[in-house]
Amino acid sequence: MKFSIDIEKCIDVLEKGGLILYPTDTVWGIGCDPTNENPVDRIYKLKQRSASKSMIILVADESDILMYTDSGPTKMYDYIKGIHKPTTVIYPNAKNLAANLINNDGSIAIRVVKDEFCSSLIQQFGKALVSTSANISGYPAPGNFNDIDILVRDGVDYIVTHKQDDESIASPSAIISIKENGDIEIIRS
Repeated sequence: MKFSIDIEKCIDVLEKGGLILYPTDTVWGIGCDPTNENPVDRIYKLKQRSASKSMIILVADESDILMYTDSGPTKMYDYIKGIHKPTTVIYPNAKNLAANLINNDGSIAIRVVKDEFCSSLIQQFGKALVSTSANISGYPAPGNFNDIDILVRDGVDYIVTHKQDDESIASPSAIISIKENGDIEIIRS
């Protein structure tokens, strides 16, 4: 894999409680260890974002979802399999995560990535990865690496080189919510 050096450097930074800037299956993201409150707090400060606006985590496989929520399999799995756009799902009953990452209502947003780089990074890191768009709060998510504000670039500990030259325009994921009764609510399509 040509991105193996990036993955090694990311893991080193993540294990030390640092922040990474990396390409996801949607837009470029700022990431950290989702079980460590200090880097989660650093992301909120870097983005100038209210801590009441929770972030998402990325996992490599559907089975990983149960590590971070008590919400068992629902009809959502069938729903997501029919969608080709990356989709983030808000689950109730978050667990095993930094307290400042969990939404005030106890929920956590999770996306199963289909991107080879992200999937490899998460698998080798051995746990989920925080992901939030690489922008200052209130500004648009970056369409590609060139759109990322210098404040964000300067505020992380490692910037992935993989896909920096990709000029295609990315867009954020769809977002759905799973209610306590199992119903699905579409928040952003």
